[in-house]
Amino acid sequence: MDLATVLGLLLGIGGLLGGYILDKGNIAALIQPSAMMIVFGGTLGATMLSSSLKVFLSLPKYLRIAFFAPKRDPRAQIDQLVDLAVMARREGILALEDHVNSFDDAFMRNGVRLIVDGIDPELVKDMLQTELAHIEERHEVGINMFEAAGGFAPTMGIIGTVMGLVHVLGSLSDVSSLGPEIATAFIATLYGVASANIFWLPVANKLRARSQEEMLEREMTLEGILSIQAGENPNVLRQKLLSFLAASDRVEKKAGVQSGAAQEA
Repeated sequence: MDLATVLGLLLGIGGLLGGYILDKGNIAALIQPSAMMIVFGGTLGATMLSSSLKVFLSLPKYLRIAFFAPKRDPRAQIDQLVDLAVMARREGILALEDHVNSFDDAFMRNGVRLIVDGIDPELVKDMLQTELAHIEERHEVGINMFEAAGGFAPTMGIIGTVMGLVHVLGSLSDVSSLGPEIATAFIATLYGVASANIFWLPVANKLRARSQEEMLEREMTLEGILSIQAGENPNVLRQKLLSFLAASDRVEKKAGVQSGAAQEA
């Protein structure tokens, strides 16, 4: 579970409700099933209409990515690539063939398989860059869906408010209930604006951040694979790959295991 996502959502909702309570507001007044149906049903319907059914049904998957942080360890990835470089220099590229299927990451597995098969370096680079481009495009599909929902939600809120006001103005015979009914009508706008700015758009931003982290790691992997194929010195390769990390993440861990590069003759 990603604490930043969960705590951010709770803090946002808590801030709104807390301020409302401090202003002596009644929480029960904010619960309007009809407004919920108009805003959330309308938002989901418009989002489905603007995307394919396959993409829309992937919404739970994207939420899982946003709320459960994938385990990423770029330092371990660097160590793995450096160890492969050591093996390739000592025993040749073909020695990596026995390790191809041991990689959990499909991108890493495909890249190493290409260099083991003796594919031209430029072609390897083009193929892997094409794969990266398609991965990024797939990420954007989910991000765009949440951004679209964030755009539809406030509009649905306004529509719900207008519908409520039409109902209120159509029954002006009871003036005493006019104020509460108008207030109720504006709950839809609250739902729309709040859901867009506390949920839909922040989740889209979180997915974009996840995508950027993954793409940076894959670009680092691509650079490592090409360097292994070129026969670069493992120590030079390590320094090159460390440049992909933030300065604070480049410091070697004291308890870290000595890499194969340090053991190379």
